[in-house]
Amino acid sequence: MQIRDLVFVFKLILWSLVHVRAQFDPYFLPGRSVIVHLFEWKFADIAKECEEYLGPNGFGGVQVSPVNEVLVTPLGAWWERYQPVSYAIIGRSGDELDFMDMVKRCYDAGVRIYVDVVFNHMAAGPGEIIGTGGSVVYPDERLYPHVPYGPEDFNDDCLIEDYQDTVQVRDCALVSLPDLNQKSDNVKRNVIEFLDRLIDYGVAGFRADACKHMWPDDIKFLFGNTKNLSIEFGFPPNARPFLYQEVIDLGQEPISKNEYITNGAITEFLFSAEIGDIFRNKKLKELMNWGTDERFLRSDRALVFVENHDNERGHGAGGENILTYKDGKRYMMAVLFAIAHPYGIVRIMSSYDFANSDQGPPAKPDLEIISPVFNEKGLCTNGWICQHRWPEVAAMVKFRNIVGERGVMHWADNGEQQFAFCRGDLGFVAFNGYTRSNLESDVKVCLPPGIYCDVISGSVGELGCTGLEVVVNDAGYAKVFIPADSPSGVLAIHLGSVFIPSK
Repeated sequence: MQIRDLVFVFKLILWSLVHVRAQFDPYFLPGRSVIVHLFEWKFADIAKECEEYLGPNGFGGVQVSPVNEVLVTPLGAWWERYQPVSYAIIGRSGDELDFMDMVKRCYDAGVRIYVDVVFNHMAAGPGEIIGTGGSVVYPDERLYPHVPYGPEDFNDDCLIEDYQDTVQVRDCALVSLPDLNQKSDNVKRNVIEFLDRLIDYGVAGFRADACKHMWPDDIKFLFGNTKNLSIEFGFPPNARPFLYQEVIDLGQEPISKNEYITNGAITEFLFSAEIGDIFRNKKLKELMNWGTDERFLRSDRALVFVENHDNERGHGAGGENILTYKDGKRYMMAVLFAIAHPYGIVRIMSSYDFANSDQGPPAKPDLEIISPVFNEKGLCTNGWICQHRWPEVAAMVKFRNIVGERGVMHWADNGEQQFAFCRGDLGFVAFNGYTRSNLESDVKVCLPPGIYCDVISGSVGELGCTGLEVVVNDAGYAKVFIPADSPSGVLAIHLGSVFIPSK
């Protein structure tokens, strides 16, 4: 028996003797929040973005696309990222040295890194397939020699045809992708070794793909038996990696997200579906008790988002109600509300423009990814959308950082498309869902008297406020104005945006 096998047997013994702690903490640095999914970005570009934008603007972390060797498709489709060939760190985002450099530079900028990992399956295809690092595999024969995996590491050859059949969903192939058997000791060993390598490089945690298609106890073992986070990267002793599991559950299938809740956080797809329905279909008054519906996960277990890389392309959950960057003002309002409201651990999408659901990122003819280019306003111009660089989004991230854990207070609405609320005594936001009517009302804003700058329409500079001014009186009320033609439909003030305090 080899040394690596003895080590793994030891881990199996420990598994039977000790309780494995769940992993719910994203380890944001103090005064930071919000994860940005820099979908399909290169490692070098992510590192630079951490240093030049995400760190200075208070973002908490970055989710990176799968980093390991994957299938190569003729047109560079985005979904090739989700078809593993081996666990070598090499692909169109860069190699292992690029990855290590990115994690360190983002750490130095105060930004955590979370890696999207895929362990439900391996790459599919007929005959011989070559990966992004040159590895040759044979999916029909279930041979992936560079892991290594063989036929004995996969479940029986069957397809998921009935999502009401729990065993079929977890033990059969998702869209013909060879289905790994996570009960195989070889699979466990190779997955845990890959996770440990990423932890050694300084990552803070993982987004685990396709968890609904794996048994909860198998996921518990895989992520419960990794190393602790690296103290060399400033994590506290015995800190466990943050884990958020992709479990699509809208209440229509027997597999429940609650089966996975002891493992780590869950991607709350109900948030995405519901917020899309509310803002698309003008049901804004339903937001008054947002997050308290018993169908939702508790706040500290929910990874929330307006859209993700799947459902913005019409895949996954939510259907036609999902909002994307193509939906303009409604999308902007939904994203700003998600950040402004205290419910959940927020992740925002930073995407690229696409005309069809398979389209890969902006690339040269040889499929090398093109780096984002920014204009004089800091916005992306060459096919990248970069929602995280929209000034309204960055301003609301700062708002969230300032209000911290304060709850929603003094909700006010007109019964239809206009509403406002305080975040304790530290911040206030208002939304105007109308496109033909201004919002103009005297509202309690919960802040000390003074003149504040609306951070969504402008900012405080040497010459004062470049946006709308909000005058708060001694009673904590202010006349709030949001014009119908406001690009965002949102106004926000907080203690940090006061520029003329009351004497």
